[in-house]
Amino acid sequence: MFDLKKQINIKNDTSDSEEIYHRGVAKVAGLIAPSALKISANHVQIGETCARTIFVIAYPHYLSTNWFSPIVNVDFSMDISMFIHPMETSDVLKSLRKSATQVQSTIHMEEESGKIRDPILETAIKNIEELRSNLQQGTEKFFRFGLYMTVYGENIQELNKITRSIEAILEAQLVYVKPATLRMEQGFSSTLPLANDELDSANNLNTSPLSTTFPFISSELSSSEGILYGINRHNNSLILFDRFEMENANMVIFAKSGAGKSYAVKLEILRSMMMGINVIIIDPEDEYRYLCDTVGGSFIKISLNSHSNLNPFDLPKSKKGNEEISMEDSLRGNTANLLGLFHIMLGSITPEEDSILGNAIREAYSVRDINEQSDPESLNASSFPTMSDLYEILCNMEGADSLATRMERYTEGIFSGFLNKPTNINIDNQLTVFNIRDMEGELRPIAMYIILQFIWNEMRFSVKKRIVVVDEAWIMMQHEDAASFLFGIAKRCRKYYTGLTTITQDINDFMNSRYGKPIVTNSSIQILLRQSPASIDIISETFYLTDQEKFLLLESNIGEGIFFAGIKRAAIKVVASYSEDQIITSNPKQLMEIEEAKKEFDEENG
Repeated sequence: MFDLKKQINIKNDTSDSEEIYHRGVAKVAGLIAPSALKISANHVQIGETCARTIFVIAYPHYLSTNWFSPIVNVDFSMDISMFIHPMETSDVLKSLRKSATQVQSTIHMEEESGKIRDPILETAIKNIEELRSNLQQGTEKFFRFGLYMTVYGENIQELNKITRSIEAILEAQLVYVKPATLRMEQGFSSTLPLANDELDSANNLNTSPLSTTFPFISSELSSSEGILYGINRHNNSLILFDRFEMENANMVIFAKSGAGKSYAVKLEILRSMMMGINVIIIDPEDEYRYLCDTVGGSFIKISLNSHSNLNPFDLPKSKKGNEEISMEDSLRGNTANLLGLFHIMLGSITPEEDSILGNAIREAYSVRDINEQSDPESLNASSFPTMSDLYEILCNMEGADSLATRMERYTEGIFSGFLNKPTNINIDNQLTVFNIRDMEGELRPIAMYIILQFIWNEMRFSVKKRIVVVDEAWIMMQHEDAASFLFGIAKRCRKYYTGLTTITQDINDFMNSRYGKPIVTNSSIQILLRQSPASIDIISETFYLTDQEKFLLLESNIGEGIFFAGIKRAAIKVVASYSEDQIITSNPKQLMEIEEAKKEFDEENG
């Protein structure tokens, strides 16, 4: 029969469409809809793109955590839908009871017929009973779970290739899939963000195996405050952290040469300064000069010919009423530090010589009228003895001839002028860089020790939020007394609101010291960038790396590695903005281009 009402509706729809066409009015549906949609038996063509929906039909007996992550992280486009339909526990228990009865009956029948036991039936009854108990106790629930994936390709050949790749990844884990043949329209609709399960092809799963399908299990290392360290390579989230909110603010960075460790540290320094944090750097290779100049920091060059001097005999400053740093404690502590310094300077020292040095140091302070009763506020840089004073005392002490002879080169010999002058520097700036690039190789550990001693005295006098960076720390780790002093700072600097950053590329020298691992364990944050095959075993043993993490560190690009914060860890990629990169780069080619651009700018502007 002719349906007049239907015909009228069709005419009205046509006239409305024509009216919209003539008026040129576009609706949202018209803007986002494809030009055409063709539905075939095993694929859907959307405009120029082909799509195919596949769904899981079978799972293995056991599902491991994160088994679905390889599918989530594939490089090609895909839409994934997961439909979880809860089932009534009472209905499931009835069904399981029936199944248990059937399996048990089969077992009894086989026993009566004289057949040997069937492990499959025994395992089945055991699993059924265990699941019944868990459901009855409420520790497990039961669900119908549908997992659908729609993949896309520019043509059928590419679509077939992608489908085979998905099947191979899943079948390697004994998860089997099939295409939604003759139901492609329902499959495609089920993976659209409409929450409609039109395909309705589900499997029965209880809570434990269902939980393994959650695809996003990578560690999140992000807090509500702090600075950006990089991008989490697991899930592209941001690694935001405030190191001063940890149990201590110390950090260690291990990487091979050229892996981007200095770049990462300079980026952290720049961003920390924006938060008002003071920074002090020991720079052995002149890598921080450009950063220092850009932010208006203090660049202090320490060398044999430098006009900047540090006197190791300086005592910690004391504020009025500060009972913590008494004169007696200052003298004893600095005497112990000086003995550690002389062990590095003079080489092997016998116990007798150690005692002589201790007496000579106390005598040097006494000559300048400094003792336990002295007023610390009355002392200034010129009040303290120098290395030359100690040398004169040793020359006049019985049994100190060998010590005086070895010390002579630091007071009157080739190394004179480095240690025997009053301190004439201060670190009032927000960023201070101590540069020792021009220091002789033999003197570098001595210079680093003296600089750290000076920084330690400043930390105790002026408590403020600061970071102390020791680059190429392996230089100090070669000497036990220097390593011990560095470890002492790492252990105690938290009390003075300071975080110690230790950087090294020679991991063998660092970890072979008996203070190497304690420094690592006293650092709440650790960053491992690309490693060499020669050092990966030591790194793996120290940080308990998995085989996958070892491979990641061997194959990482510049600025990529693993970020540890307490017990959490994540793969990191250090990322800087263009402006930050121009300030912190260590690339010689890039630095030359920056200098040339500055010269051109200066010439153009007179």
